[in-house]
Amino acid sequence: MSEHLPGHGTQGGGTPLHRSLHALCTALAGVGALIIFGSAVVVTGSVISSTLGFGAFRGEFELVELACAACASLFLPLCQLTKGHVMVDVFTGWLPGRANRAIDALWTAVFAAVWALLCWRLFHGLIELHGYGDRTMLLRAPVWWAYVPAVLGTGLSALVAVYMVVADLRAGPALRGDNA
Repeated sequence: MSEHLPGHGTQGGGTPLHRSLHALCTALAGVGALIIFGSAVVVTGSVISSTLGFGAFRGEFELVELACAACASLFLPLCQLTKGHVMVDVFTGWLPGRANRAIDALWTAVFAAVWALLCWRLFHGLIELHGYGDRTMLLRAPVWWAYVPAVLGTGLSALVAVYMVVADLRAGPALRGDNA
């Protein structure tokens, strides 16, 4: 299974749709990074405050817990678009390029289905938690807030995977630089 680099003719890298998806996925990953960075700053401030004898920030661990839960899936769409998932091609390396593309398309379709299933179940959980009114113990922050980015990340990952399947199936050997 060959490596695909964005913007080099693979996965529709030159199309406006691909560029738009890449920009959106990069923006979501950037938002996730900013939130994680913000929670790291809060924890650092809390540790410094506690060390200086002023006490820790109230609910700092809840903030980190919510931030990590919320942001983990914001990185998934970019990982999906750039084929950043682990790929094991020990058993398929000898196959022609066309066969490898078909296998890639099949597994990307499986990814799309799993992302869609996760998105659906996370959305269902979001609705239930919103209805229950669950809140964190110290900060009293609504727990369902953490589900919003998770639904967004998994939903976009499913759309990106579908896009990639279509792009993989449309790409001919001449577009990929493959000989078979």
